[in-house]
Formats: sequence, structure tokens, C-alpha cells
Amino acid sequence: MKNKTKISDLPEFDMAKQLKSEEDIAAYVTMVIEEGDSSELAHALGVAARARGMSEIAQAAGLTRKALYKALRPNAHPRFDTINRVCAALGVRLVAQPTHM
Repeated sequence: MKNKTKISDLPEFDMAKQLKSEEDIAAYVTMVIEEGDSSELAHALGVAARARGMSEIAQAAGLTRKALYKALRPNAHPRFDTINRVCAALGVRLVAQPTHM
């Protein structure tokens, strides 16, 4: 009889482990923005910050680690200035493009 793998035996998927470069982070954040759920943007930036190291990103963004966690928790609504500073610390930027591309 074969041993079957149970779902509970599988390691939990962690998106942060997949984000290895600025290009990966930019693609991930762009995908989240294109889905149109603004509450997910803060969460996605939090995942990206975790991939890089929360302390490093907090320092580069001029925030405390605690403030960064609070601003980027799921369903948070951070100010645009905070989003912009975190993006800069991650090495990515938000851009607008025409929809008729």
C-alpha cells in the first residue's frame, strides 16, 4: 500500500521565499495592483518586505519595524507616502501606464 501525502503534511506556501530580485518583487506587486484589490497592496508590500528583511526595509523607508508591520498588515490602508517609501526601499516604483497598450 502506497503512503499518501496529506495536505496537512505539505509545507505552507510562502510567497516571500519566491521573491529573489527587484524584478520578482515588481512583477508580484504589479499582479496585485492589476487585480484591483487595494487592500491587498499593503499585504503584497509586506510579503516583499519580509522577503528582503523587515528591519532593513523599515530602516531604508525611514520607519520603525513596528510601524512597518502595522502599515503593511493585511487589510491595512497605508498612506501613499508610506507605500512610496516602502517601494523605494524595495528597489521598485509604481508607474501608471495607458490602458490601451
